[in-house]
Amino acid sequence: MTTKDPGFTLWFTGLPCSGKTTLAKLVTAELERRNRAVELLDGDIIRSQWPTALGFSRHDREENIRRIAFGCRLLSKHGVAAVAAVISPFRAMRDEVRASVPNFVEVYVNASIETCIQRDVKGMYKKALAGEITDFTGIDAPYEPPLRPELTISTETEDAAASAQRILATLRDLSYIR
Repeated sequence: MTTKDPGFTLWFTGLPCSGKTTLAKLVTAELERRNRAVELLDGDIIRSQWPTALGFSRHDREENIRRIAFGCRLLSKHGVAAVAAVISPFRAMRDEVRASVPNFVEVYVNASIETCIQRDVKGMYKKALAGEITDFTGIDAPYEPPLRPELTISTETEDAAASAQRILATLRDLSYIR
């Protein structure tokens, strides 16, 4: 893997089931194909790997985001493309990450709650709507859309492959990749 390009963080944010992980995987695979040093940090996976279990309170969500941001900072510092797929529902928290992580690129993965519910293969929305899960983003916990992301992707109207190409074009325009 070459690290001649600068390190950066590509931060996907959006509702659960909006398409963050799908897009992150597509972009990561393309960066790998181009021999770019890249790491995918998925919010759910990171949450499950740390020794201290975190719930879904605002404090626990923020702690998870800080952990992921720390990893992104380290990776970026060493010339790696850090790709984070994280709900990160609070604008202030994303702004904190933006301020602490160099070369931060925010991608808002926009999909309506109805579309996210239709895509939910795990049945999380159904459980949240039935009251079996609480503090579920988009149902009884807020999601604050970004005000000025570098890129907004509407996964309801745009094909995933085309979206990935738009993301890569943005990274080229920002001189993070060739």
